[in-house]
Amino acid sequence: MIQFFQRYVLHNFGLKVLSLLLATGLWFLISRDEQPAEVALHAPIVFQHFPSQLEISSESIQEAQIRVRGPERVIRQLQANEVHAEIDLADVKPGERTFDLTSQQVRHPGDITVVQVVPSQLHLAFDTRMTRDVEIHPRVTGDFTDSERTLQTDPQRITITGPRHHVEKIEAATTDPIDATGTRGKAVFTTNVYVSDPLVQVVQATSIRVTVLVQKAGTASPH
Repeated sequence: MIQFFQRYVLHNFGLKVLSLLLATGLWFLISRDEQPAEVALHAPIVFQHFPSQLEISSESIQEAQIRVRGPERVIRQLQANEVHAEIDLADVKPGERTFDLTSQQVRHPGDITVVQVVPSQLHLAFDTRMTRDVEIHPRVTGDFTDSERTLQTDPQRITITGPRHHVEKIEAATTDPIDATGTRGKAVFTTNVYVSDPLVQVVQATSIRVTVLVQKAGTASPH
């Protein structure tokens, strides 16, 4: 019995103890990594099958806060772009519509589960897309006391697009402010143009040339 103990137990006893400690430590690390953990992510909402002639006319669209659960190892390595919510817009029409945001609408890696989605619903307004041309009104500042100024823009009009009810309210596009202080005679400025409604876009962004002609009051303009 003593020989058996010495041969099979005490032989390389130090290595056996070290192996046991290493195995215990490895098991502890693996076990800890497999413990469930949760994290809340701010995730984008992806709109699928968006009708080509519609626009979202809601002023703002919030992100979804999605809380997911999974093994701690997976949660620690999870990237925000791996989780997002999807809404199918294939059958939407102009008007208002409420969509449910549940775990069924969330796309995520297979080894995690969705615990909660906030908000649980998303209310959106839709309108038909409209495109039209509007005049460009330059914004020119400066001291023109006892002087007359003439303004010309090139081009004179620009194309805008967006939800119909928003586009219809746009009377003109505006340039960035131009400081023409000290101008005498003719000066040409290059600037940009914009519309005040964030849901209305300039179809093709381009530089605008604004010609400022300053003359003394009562002086006839040259032909």
